[in-house]
Amino acid sequence: MTQTAKHDELDQDQPQETFISHLVELRSRLMKAAITVIGVFVVLFLYPGASVIYDVLAQPMLSSLPEGTRMIATGVITPFMVPVKVTLMAAFVISLPVVLYQAWAFVAPGLYRHEKRLALPLIVSSTLLFMLGMAFCYFFVFRTVFHFIATFAPQSITPAPDIEAYLSFVMTMFMAFGITFEVPVAVVLLVKTGIVELSKLRSARGYVVVGAFVIAAVVTPPDVVSQFMLAVPLCLLYEVGLIVARMVTPTSKDTDSDDTGSLTEQR
Repeated sequence: MTQTAKHDELDQDQPQETFISHLVELRSRLMKAAITVIGVFVVLFLYPGASVIYDVLAQPMLSSLPEGTRMIATGVITPFMVPVKVTLMAAFVISLPVVLYQAWAFVAPGLYRHEKRLALPLIVSSTLLFMLGMAFCYFFVFRTVFHFIATFAPQSITPAPDIEAYLSFVMTMFMAFGITFEVPVAVVLLVKTGIVELSKLRSARGYVVVGAFVIAAVVTPPDVVSQFMLAVPLCLLYEVGLIVARMVTPTSKDTDSDDTGSLTEQR
């Protein structure tokens, strides 16, 4: 075998080895994230316990029901499975910083220096905003919406919500408000990566308002109160994203300096 053929064979093997090493690294990061979630789940399941966590989650609904009324479970294993699902959801939320860090650690070696400076603050802000959206939904939206709906319930019926249906509703609302509170991060990313110019996002305010109310009408229950509670924060957070994007958008001189530094680092 000639020297050239040996070099060609080595060049062909190198991409395959790189791909396998990436898969090994990805598996390692996923395992660490999964172990963290499972560990937190076990701790929460043992103390304070799955039933206690579900009782805390159900408190906004219970406070709006008539005195002496409880929620019901129609399935055979529902009283066990629903608290377990709630505990798993709580474990994932608590472990979210670790999960996002593992994702960042996996992609960080392939990022430029200025991209690394942007990635970590975005991960931290995304985590905080998602949790803030869930907290806003739990402490403000649930209590307001449930009491508003309870005032329209006829006196001839006694509300007794099913715990599985309640869990499905709560998870949908948590996801909706958690993602809604990520709007500033999405705006900053669009501007910072150059996908959309800041001026175009400013001129699209009218479309954003209409889209916010359409999304709220689809995601939330069919009442005006919950729709406004999702649409209005979405519009306000869009404006916050525009302000933050304007603050973090570098000048052309700073951009040239970062690009030069990145090329030097790559070399």
